[in-house]
Amino acid sequence: MEESLPITILISATVVAGIAAQVLAGYFHIPSIVLLLLFGILLGRDGFDFLNPSLLGIGLEVVVSLSVALILFEGGLNLQLGELKEVSSSLRNLVTLGVLITLTGAGMAAHWLSEFPWSIAFLYASLVVVTGPTVINPLLKQIGVEKKVSTLLEGEGVFIDPIGAILAVIVLHFVLSGNVEPLILIKGLVLRLGIGVVIGIAGGWLLSQIIQQDQFLSQELKNLVVLASVWGLFSLAQVLRSESGLVVAVVMGIVLRASNLPSESLLRKFNEQLSILANSVLFILLAADLSIASVFALGWGSVLTVLVLMLIVRPINILISTWNQGFNWQQQLFLSWVAPRGIVAASLASLFAVSLTKQGINGGDSIKALVFLTIMMTVFFQGLTAGWVASLLDLRLVDQIEQDCLQATNDDVNTQKDVDKNSFSSELI
Repeated sequence: MEESLPITILISATVVAGIAAQVLAGYFHIPSIVLLLLFGILLGRDGFDFLNPSLLGIGLEVVVSLSVALILFEGGLNLQLGELKEVSSSLRNLVTLGVLITLTGAGMAAHWLSEFPWSIAFLYASLVVVTGPTVINPLLKQIGVEKKVSTLLEGEGVFIDPIGAILAVIVLHFVLSGNVEPLILIKGLVLRLGIGVVIGIAGGWLLSQIIQQDQFLSQELKNLVVLASVWGLFSLAQVLRSESGLVVAVVMGIVLRASNLPSESLLRKFNEQLSILANSVLFILLAADLSIASVFALGWGSVLTVLVLMLIVRPINILISTWNQGFNWQQQLFLSWVAPRGIVAASLASLFAVSLTKQGINGGDSIKALVFLTIMMTVFFQGLTAGWVASLLDLRLVDQIEQDCLQATNDDVNTQKDVDKNSFSSELI
């Protein structure tokens, strides 16, 4: 019992800190990831040294994998395919051509500005092609931006996470092996996507049929059956091909949402709570394990790398991906500004740092530090200013509703004045 006590305290304190960060973030109306990162760093090895994630050993990788699967499933479950039709072409461009643009631009910036070797630079770039639904979705709900813009950002966050994760794993294999033919890399990407889509569709359809059996499944059991199925099929796909399980999680969520289940709202609420818990625990643990000294050691070149990613690479990505797709310049500018990185980038960077160190390859800690610097800069700058930028560009639904109400009020007043004038004229006559 005494031997397990430090791990018990670690998990308990992590959950308490994570939920406290979520509560405070909701109260002050700021992105929760801001406080999660701050709490994790303060409680970690470079802060009060209260949390030591290394106590979990390889168990940290297990926690990361299963938690990310839940987060991606919840993201897929919240997607509405009907709304995606309006932005389908732009979304397709973002998760294909956009990935290549970000990979190339971020890779060149990391090599020339951060002075990373080409292989390590492109490994960093593969980690930051993802955005992150766990950061974007709450942010969009908080600021209330136009539906077309929010749908594209939410769709990008959900679909690009598994694609980016698979791409990052393939690039890691390239770095570790030293020489792999491009055809083999493409084959690996297609194979992982194929396995994930097939298992996700089949598993999602079968699960939708099972949880509609009200005669032997209560609502509480339905939610737990879904949880067990997601983790079970995720693990099955991981056994067949690493990282294909992430695709399974997203596709299962989409299939269940499209099935129009009677208990869909309860299922979504349950999974949303699980996702919040998973996101809170992961960010606290990963931030607690971060060395702030390694971030400062990167120098100003790495700050410039992230700025290039934010201010040059992302706008080029959006401009090309949304070209002639019905987006005006205000919408394109907002899409260019809002691209905060999230838990998938953080978790993969932490795992990759361990893999590179085990293989005796330098650069693992630098990649992790640069990825977390990217997360912090994009979240702090973009997350905290997104509402202001949306208002400046007149894209907030709240502002538009207020304007409509004001206009309606003015119309009513003018109408009443006309009525009063007519009444007065009638009385005079």
